[in-house]
Amino acid sequence: MPRDKRLRVVFIDRDGVINRNIDNGYVRTTDDFEILPNVPEALSKLSNAGCQLVVISNQAGVGKGLITKESLDAIDRMMFSAVAKAGGKIAATYYCPHRPDDNCDCRKPAPGLILQASRDLGIDPKETVFIGDAVSDMLAGRAAGCKTVMVLTGKTTADDAAVLEPAPDYIAADLTAAVDWLLLQSF
Repeated sequence: MPRDKRLRVVFIDRDGVINRNIDNGYVRTTDDFEILPNVPEALSKLSNAGCQLVVISNQAGVGKGLITKESLDAIDRMMFSAVAKAGGKIAATYYCPHRPDDNCDCRKPAPGLILQASRDLGIDPKETVFIGDAVSDMLAGRAAGCKTVMVLTGKTTADDAAVLEPAPDYIAADLTAAVDWLLLQSF
C-alpha cells in the first residue's frame, strides 16, 4: 500500500492494459470490449489501497466516425461495472477523440489529458503514476512528470520495452504484476 495516507492518483491507459487490443485497432462496441484476465481485481486492489483511478486513452475512432460517443459511454459503463463488481472504482475517464492528423495537445504522446485531469483533480502529476502498454503512453507520462509503468499485454514487447528511452520506472508482464509492484512503492 502507499506508505502515506494521501490519496494517490494512478492514470491507466485503456486498450491493451484494461482490455484486449483487437485486430482492426478500434473497440467500437461493448461486444468488442474484452477485459483482460484479473484486471477488475487488480484495479480493485489499487482502489482499495486508496488510489484514485483515472483512465487516459486515445480514441481516434470517434474522430474518424468509427465509434459514437454513445458507444464509448456504453463501453465505459461496462468497464466501471466490472471494476465495481470486483470491489473497486474508476474515478474518471479522459479520452482524446481526435485523429492523429488533428495535431491536438491531448492525443498521447502529448501530455494534455494527464495535465487536464491533474488540474481537474487538484493534484501534482509528479505525484502520480501512468500505467500503459505503448511508447506513446510512456512519453505522455514522462512529459507530464508522472512515474511510468509499462505492461506487456498490449502493443510493446519485452525486447522493445527493454530499450525504451526514457526507460519506464518499471516493466510488468500485466496489470496485476504492475499493481503488485506499485503497492510496494512510495510514489
